[in-house]
Amino acid sequence: MTQTYPTDWDIDKYRNDTDVEEHWQLRREFMKAHKEKFPEDYLVALATAFTNMEFMGCTYPAPLMLRVAELSKEIAMNYREVKKTKLQRTFVSASNAAENKIKKRQSDPGTYTSNKRPRQ
Repeated sequence: MTQTYPTDWDIDKYRNDTDVEEHWQLRREFMKAHKEKFPEDYLVALATAFTNMEFMGCTYPAPLMLRVAELSKEIAMNYREVKKTKLQRTFVSASNAAENKIKKRQSDPGTYTSNKRPRQ
């Protein structure tokens, strides 16, 4: 016989003011998927471990890592697929940006405009 747990508790009460929306949505989805399978406090801890592993690369003892991997398999796979389709940010160092701007001026001087007024 499979044990069931109360499901009348509010998942959203576990959202922190400092949670990034993306992190909260993934943690919330994990809790929704497994709400009836575990006691509330244990599920909240599992969900936190899951998002820590996913977003920050945290590691835990092997039994916990295996349990979270098993429970999050589909949720993580769906999240990663959606993430692939999102626009990826490209960071450019200030020195590279300045260098590229100079190269552009030299290769096509007509494209650069200055805010300075010509002398009279």
